Amino acid sequence: MPHERKTYYAYIMASLWGTLYIGMTSKLHARAFEHKFHRLQGFTDKCDVERLLYWELFDEVHKAIAREKQLKGWRRSKKIALIESVNPHWLDLAREWFPWMTRSGEGRGASTPQNDSLRESSCSAQHDRKLKTV
Repeated sequence: MPHERKTYYAYIMASLWGTLYIGMTSKLHARAFEHKFHRLQGFTDKCDVERLLYWELFDEVHKAIAREKQLKGWRRSKKIALIESVNPHWLDLAREWFPWMTRSGEGRGASTPQNDSLRESSCSAQHDRKLKTV
């Protein structure tokens, strides 16, 4: 029986207000579901981080972990530039993955307004401060 090759992802999610979250997983669909429908308590739940904006695929877990750490070490402006290089309108890349689910935020827009002041938020600043102290 052939061994099934596992895949891993480094990803960036955001709230409508621009709070960014970077993570790593082997099950992107399941992790996006957990964030979107608030199945995980903590930072992403508190700051309404529900939209998948960017992801990269890796064939080895250590590569995905290294990329996650690298992205977390970047300045906010560099993270935004990376997102906008492939997703300039900040569309939720997982917006059609769970059409059968009812969203509590129904009617909210699919993308973050292009106003930079909306991309800064207290949750984001709090998260950035935590990264600097670690």
